[in-house]
Amino acid sequence: MSTQLSPDVVRAPVDAPGKPPLALIAGPTASGKSDLAVRLALALKGRGREAVVLNADSAQVYADLQVLSARPTRKEMRGVEHRLFGAWDGALACSAADWAAAARAEIGRLHARGAVPILVGGTGLYLRTLLDGIAPVPPIDPEVRRQARQLPTADAYAALEREDRDRAAVLAPNDSTRIARALEVIRSTGRSLGDWQSERIGGIGGEVTLHPAVLLPDRAELYARCDARFARMAAGGAVTEVATLLARGLDPVLPVMRAIGVRELAAYLHGELTLKHAIAQGAQATRNYAKRQFTWFAHQPPGVWPRIATDDFTAEEQFASLLR
Repeated sequence: MSTQLSPDVVRAPVDAPGKPPLALIAGPTASGKSDLAVRLALALKGRGREAVVLNADSAQVYADLQVLSARPTRKEMRGVEHRLFGAWDGALACSAADWAAAARAEIGRLHARGAVPILVGGTGLYLRTLLDGIAPVPPIDPEVRRQARQLPTADAYAALEREDRDRAAVLAPNDSTRIARALEVIRSTGRSLGDWQSERIGGIGGEVTLHPAVLLPDRAELYARCDARFARMAAGGAVTEVATLLARGLDPVLPVMRAIGVRELAAYLHGELTLKHAIAQGAQATRNYAKRQFTWFAHQPPGVWPRIATDDFTAEEQFASLLR
């Protein structure tokens, strides 16, 4: 099944009666999403409306990754309330379903008191799960999951081609996370992930008035920001953060251990790379991730979602209908 977000999530008109507002700011890492979310919240506050920023980034959910995930600092929050940032301990994997359930609950609480939730993040699967719903896949057998995720990517992909050829055909052979997920589902449930995804439930897209914006800045500028930010992270506590994470002895297949930068800085701490090379590799991994996100957000969300390709804009311009 395609990962494209359903057009149904924007079927409501701007002022749809009975459908409370939900702002959404998406795009690749280092594109300026967090800053725009705060500016929008402050603009709403200036009009007498409460707004709260909700995290939709799969790395920023982990308490262990304050620095390496570029989680907003207190100064950057500028007094605006932020939720679902650092809400999970790294020992607990936060799935898209876990995050969507938490986000759904937070959005409901905010709407109940008349506040405007502002979703901000670059994890397309999180957003798709929240808006379009989740496939009701039953819990995966832990041993099946362990075996699937410990396989080398090439071996896992070959196994998926044998066991779920349709799913393998739509995945890149090096997409280790999605390959392992598809493999564990077919092995644990006897049904393909595509079959399960045809039964999506729980999406809130039709229950809200969505005000989306997708940030897609110039790629060269975006990659330069990725490089500069990773260097700042390394100099600003990321090495110590990874050392602390390694000391916990967590399972290496956990998402927190596979976050961008953890492997590279761990290699430095183990004496396998110089710090200079670890930073270079971490920056490259960040650029690669930003490239994948850029492509996804350029093509997968509904065409009516505004794409913003410049930094020369204001929150008031991009969210005029919400700020009326």
